[in-house]
Amino acid sequence: MSGRTAVQNAELALLLEVTGTPKPGNVDRERDFEALRFEHFMAGAVGARPGLALAADGSAVGHAFERAVAGMADQSAGNTQFGALLVLAPLVAAASEGELTPSGADSVVRETTVDDAAEFYRAFEHVDVAVDDPPAGMEPLDVRRGSDAISALEERGLTLFDIMARSADVDGIAAEWVGEFARVFDAAESILAAHGPVPDRASRVFVELLAGEVDTFVVTRNGREAAEEVTRRAGAVLDGEEDATDLAEELVARDINPGTTADLVAGALFVALERGLVV
Repeated sequence: MSGRTAVQNAELALLLEVTGTPKPGNVDRERDFEALRFEHFMAGAVGARPGLALAADGSAVGHAFERAVAGMADQSAGNTQFGALLVLAPLVAAASEGELTPSGADSVVRETTVDDAAEFYRAFEHVDVAVDDPPAGMEPLDVRRGSDAISALEERGLTLFDIMARSADVDGIAAEWVGEFARVFDAAESILAAHGPVPDRASRVFVELLAGEVDTFVVTRNGREAAEEVTRRAGAVLDGEEDATDLAEELVARDINPGTTADLVAGALFVALERGLVV
């Protein structure tokens, strides 16, 4: 067991996630997008640390998340790890309470408040995040309105958990929030059970997660058909029918980025580190 704190492990998880390669469609240590590069993810991980420290110190999850996003955004490319921080903030809080378990994480998110929801909305003012248009009649709660939506939140008495529950059927991170972070904890166990360098384990788990469910970020940016294609082809990689590196190069060229899957891997790496993963 290392002597690292939960905050150090959270920062390390973000760094390890981006070093894994190949991760088809994602920035890694061998692949960049034109305006979003490996270095930006490194800087984002370092910048997020003060916000994650707030989560560890008992601050409200929403405030800790907003501060982590603000720090993450202090690099020239904008959004690098918004979703990963939304996964990590409650997990770090649970770890600081000695309850880094599915039920412990569930308790943290269910105890969030309307103020936490307001901070979540403020976080959207720091970076552009790809999200779907809200359903008809829900325009006042569009997260892209940032602080302008807070009065609507307060009128409806919606907590951050409530907001996640409203999106769980279309957003993979929200689904984790309302589902005891099941995929994150399962992926952590896969990382712990594997052998070899940690970035290689992360890469393998990334492909496994991608093959298991469609990536909701791909659905939002590229459409359902593209997301289903990516899931099918990730399965082909696992079956030895397709090369992971070739798929990675193709998806980057097509600007198809399974970002939600990467966010889950970051959370899984944190859990694995907290449970004794040796680095």
